[in-house]
Amino acid sequence: MTLPNLSENCVRQIDSELLAAAGDSGHPPRILLLYGSLRERSYSRLLSEEAARLLQHFGAETETFNPAGLPQPDAADPTHEKVVELRAKAVWAEGMVWVSPERHGAMTGIFKSQIDWLPLELGGVRPTQGKTLALCQVSGGSQSFNALNQMRVLGRWMRMVTIPNQSSVPKAFAEFDEAGRMLPSPYYNRLVDVMEELVKFTWLVRARSNYLVDRYSERVESAEQLSKRVNQRSL
Repeated sequence: MTLPNLSENCVRQIDSELLAAAGDSGHPPRILLLYGSLRERSYSRLLSEEAARLLQHFGAETETFNPAGLPQPDAADPTHEKVVELRAKAVWAEGMVWVSPERHGAMTGIFKSQIDWLPLELGGVRPTQGKTLALCQVSGGSQSFNALNQMRVLGRWMRMVTIPNQSSVPKAFAEFDEAGRMLPSPYYNRLVDVMEELVKFTWLVRARSNYLVDRYSERVESAEQLSKRVNQRSL
């Protein structure tokens, strides 16, 4: 893979042995990328593609979901092929990258629809809880953080470990060449920072996530349900 904008003298390999929990399987971190535009030259898609290249460079395995053809939430059955695909990829992932354009001061409806199709619980599996998340946005004008701020709230709602760093690319039309590759700039450097940080956090979190999300309130609820079942059997 060619990453001509990286300064090889400044790139460090991620020390997975330092970061991983005891008993970690050691497989490459699995990252799902979502983007929020259907334009032929979609800058959120181009940024997600650049992010995927960087993630692979840092040793991760990536999948990208194409939102074309995904129905609006509640407008189709969850057995729709695009919904099934999205949910399967979310379950597969150990971390995610969300990339949305900012439109009218907010994330796009196309992006939000993807998250709205992801339930907090799916057949006993929680597709997002305890997984890592990195946030990026592109803008047609001056730099803004509105979509990022909204996605950060959304990531918390989906019970994800949202990393501190984030990427905002203003005037995105000027940041990519004709082939769709991101040009050298401080914005590119920040994207590198974010993807490197995401891979590090994913190594840190993935084998510890079950412990991190083990909650007192849920243990109380489970104990009460078990007690009810025992009492019902004894009647």
